[in-house]
Amino acid sequence: MRSAKQFSLENPKEFKQKLLYWSKQFREVAWLDSNDYHQEHGKYDAVLAVTAFTAIKTDYHQAFDKLQEYQQTTKDWIFGYLSYDLKNDVEALSSNNPDGLGFPDLYFFQPQKLFFLKGEVLEMHYLRMVDDEIEEDYAEIQELKIDNPRQKTPNSQQEIQARISKESYLEKVEQMLKHIQRGDIYEANFCQEFFAENRFIEPVDVFQELNAISGPPFATFLRLEEYFLLSASPERYLKKSGIKLLSQPIKGTARRSEDPKEDQQIAENLENDPKERSENVMIVDLVRNDLSRIAKRGSVKVDELCQVYSFKQVHQMISTISVELEKNIPPVEALRVTFPMGSMTGAPKVSAMKIIEELEESKRGLYSGAVGYFTPDGDFDFNVVIRSILYNAEKKFVSFSVGGAITAQSNPEKEYEECLLKAKAMRQVLS
Repeated sequence: MRSAKQFSLENPKEFKQKLLYWSKQFREVAWLDSNDYHQEHGKYDAVLAVTAFTAIKTDYHQAFDKLQEYQQTTKDWIFGYLSYDLKNDVEALSSNNPDGLGFPDLYFFQPQKLFFLKGEVLEMHYLRMVDDEIEEDYAEIQELKIDNPRQKTPNSQQEIQARISKESYLEKVEQMLKHIQRGDIYEANFCQEFFAENRFIEPVDVFQELNAISGPPFATFLRLEEYFLLSASPERYLKKSGIKLLSQPIKGTARRSEDPKEDQQIAENLENDPKERSENVMIVDLVRNDLSRIAKRGSVKVDELCQVYSFKQVHQMISTISVELEKNIPPVEALRVTFPMGSMTGAPKVSAMKIIEELEESKRGLYSGAVGYFTPDGDFDFNVVIRSILYNAEKKFVSFSVGGAITAQSNPEKEYEECLLKAKAMRQVLS
């Protein structure tokens, strides 16, 4: 079905940058970049998929069934996203908050052209119908001259504004704490949106800046027609390799310091913080519970609990849960039973999602959904869409959201500060 060719690269870093800029000519682009972040479960340094041969685009109604049919029919590489609002396909829920972005709830495509980078080796996998273009494209990318860095945005463009005021945010967190005191939930992820209307951005340039600030292991640039995602995500949602499933939820965030001693102290404080640990453990329990529905009996393992990892901007507390998949479970079913991910919802999950919908003031859409790919043999890898800018080029609407886990120990003022810390990089590249 695909022809493959391998090339040795003299300067992989430079080639990687050229490859992303070369992709600007296409209407369907998926770029996944690990930023050379050392992680045990990564397979490639970067992957690029461009130009759709086939695609599926739908709202949430029977979305997982449609995706399963598409994945099993194509039996090829497919790339795309699951928006948070697919919760309405999984449970009897609804999404009625304002939506300035207007992204479809689910969108995947089968690329004609695929690029895999690992070390100094490039592999190009093209559908047979375009495989005579491999050499030509490789030469074109090698010869590409990258434009100068982007000009600063003119001041006439609309500034980023908060969907809800600080006072309103604090009030809503208090309402969430009342739900926790009443026993409706133990924990919920509460998010707020920042946005600008009538705003033009150059998506690839903004993504490059955002990625340079954060350097995360699950960075993604996605273009599907006029819909763009510029993601500096540090979080893996779910990966399938053969019969093994792996989830790595993040709960717990602390700032970095330029002073190495202070930085180490901040990381240690995060690791030993009882509030942050209890948040993380609650989500680990939720993920274990979700995964146990499709796992072989006795195969659910917590490989790492509350491990602190350091990224350019923040320290994060991450846990790793693995299971072995029961026989005859289709790959899409593993996504359906665990979606949306626990780290972006709360516990109990359905109650948390109902309360989130009631208190938040914008539709989440792709934010806190997942982006990733399926391989021809049904393996997959998906990130969690956080630390991300969403852009509808037709509407000229730019948006990013940030949130945090609210538990009984939450201090509303501190939760607000954590939101601002998470928003820092997105705000910086858009200012």
